[in-house]
Amino acid sequence: MNMSKEKLIKSIRQVPDFPIPGILFYDVTTLFKDAECLRILSDTMYDMYKDKGITKVVGIESRGFIMGPVLATRLNAGFVTIRKPGKLPAETIEQSYDKEYGKDTVQIHKDAINENDVILLHDDLLATGGTMKAACELVKKMKPKKVYVNFIIELKELNGMSLFGDDVEVESILSV
Repeated sequence: MNMSKEKLIKSIRQVPDFPIPGILFYDVTTLFKDAECLRILSDTMYDMYKDKGITKVVGIESRGFIMGPVLATRLNAGFVTIRKPGKLPAETIEQSYDKEYGKDTVQIHKDAINENDVILLHDDLLATGGTMKAACELVKKMKPKKVYVNFIIELKELNGMSLFGDDVEVESILSV
């Protein structure tokens, strides 16, 4: 592992028993408040996707809204939000999915993506993968040319990467 990735991993705050007992929460907000970590994240993600022809970065509510616009700006791409129901003001399409404790739904504006777009879906963390899988299915309904998926950090033991098919390139900057 290079020095930059080591710095990122060391900078992530680990919060035991959050949001419920038995869960070790990886708090990436500590990366965002450190200027050097923010630069490393921005540079690393830019290098990963600069030659992929990305036209839109899609951020997942809410921590995907932090690095998503930074990356979109660097890639000269637009930025689109995927949100929980009732948050987007214009006509939406949605995708529901199962969570450990019930159902949830994500929505995107109906006119946010078209068949000429190359999409980079971004969120902060891959755990079980349910939210991003639903977001990916939602984006695919809009028939873009290609979909890439990116996370800052992947929790390897939860095997979330296995949810995605071969048609989607999924990468994380860090794995723990």
